[in-house]
Amino acid sequence: MGSRRNLGRGQRARLPLTSPRSEDSEQLSAFGHLITPPTKRRVMNNRRVAIVGAATSDCGRVDDKTAFQLNFQGTKRALADAGIDKSEVDGFMSVTGTLPPVELAEYLGLRPNWVDSTAHGGSVWEFMVEHAAAAISQGLVEVVVLTYGSTQRADLKKKLRMANLSFGTRGPIQFAAPFGHPVGSHYAMVARRHMHEFGTTIEQLAEVAVSTRYNAGFNPDAYYRDPITIDDVIDAPMVWDPLTKLHCCIRSDGGGSVVLTSEERARDCAKAPVWVLGTGEAVSHTTMSEWDDFTESPCVRSGKLAFARAGVTPQEIDTAQVYDAFTPMVILTLEGLGFCQKGEGGAFVEDGRLRVGGALPTNTDGGGLSACQPGMRGIFLLIEAVKQLRNECGDRQVPEARLACVNGTSGWFSAAGTVILGRD
Repeated sequence: MGSRRNLGRGQRARLPLTSPRSEDSEQLSAFGHLITPPTKRRVMNNRRVAIVGAATSDCGRVDDKTAFQLNFQGTKRALADAGIDKSEVDGFMSVTGTLPPVELAEYLGLRPNWVDSTAHGGSVWEFMVEHAAAAISQGLVEVVVLTYGSTQRADLKKKLRMANLSFGTRGPIQFAAPFGHPVGSHYAMVARRHMHEFGTTIEQLAEVAVSTRYNAGFNPDAYYRDPITIDDVIDAPMVWDPLTKLHCCIRSDGGGSVVLTSEERARDCAKAPVWVLGTGEAVSHTTMSEWDDFTESPCVRSGKLAFARAGVTPQEIDTAQVYDAFTPMVILTLEGLGFCQKGEGGAFVEDGRLRVGGALPTNTDGGGLSACQPGMRGIFLLIEAVKQLRNECGDRQVPEARLACVNGTSGWFSAAGTVILGRD
């Protein structure tokens, strides 16, 4: 670079009075920095992006593995599913370990050039799909792995953790802590408010759990498969009024991974690509007093973005995979995404609509209420959607499924991420 004159205090660099020779010529800034002309700058691409690999690790009761081993299992299986060698992975996304995702990448033998460890709860995987798709589309990275693994159930049994979740007492959240802060209590308030405003019944909420268990009956890997009835749900032990135990998700171990890549690389992968058609993100609140409407999920905003970007409508969706930590979460999500009008979610889920064979097969693997919930379930929503679109779900397969809507929820409707997936 050219030399710079030492400037005294208060002096400014003088810009040259002459005009640049041409817009294509390289120039030095007033401080000696080389300026690349616009026509020589790298032109960013806009490529289609696909999910080409999806797999779960061991799930359910996993007492003999660590979270790192479950991440390894899921990643290895997903890469094999895609037909991609780990040496090709140049992007990596996870929330596990120290300095995430660096420690886990080291454990997996990866040396990525692009990483993301966004962490805000169960919808993080849907957010990560948007981030990965944007980076691949713009040519920043070619092959990205999302991976998750948790031994939440096993750790609890070994007394390595507590059963309840604590989100601390610092910052704005401290003002809610004195009133009790378990996640489920917030969803109980949501249920009560929805029942008060719209006449939603406890039987309608219970139907969500019954339908999800029905779907789990077709999944040999589901944690619970025995049928339940609405009376079973209502008569189960009370946890947070009005939510009984069967209104709440299960606690399990497990993990999974997803592989994304560009359209060009997807052509040579082992399986047909599942295209990322549209995505959306939205955040809302942590403190309940800052939530404008206890009956509205932020998926109202993330869903609107995702459907608009995909160029499809809720009426065109063949299957939905939505976060179901608690039964009212499903009702607010279906309303927010536009599958029914606000306040009509209770009636919408009646008559088996969410069951395999119903009008909108939802959480076809059995969801977090029956199949698998190790803590941050959003990755499993993506995996099930991909398998449905690839016709790999056996007895629970949705016939001729071409479009899937995936929606993750974090915290107590604190954030939502929506992904629309499709196949050729």
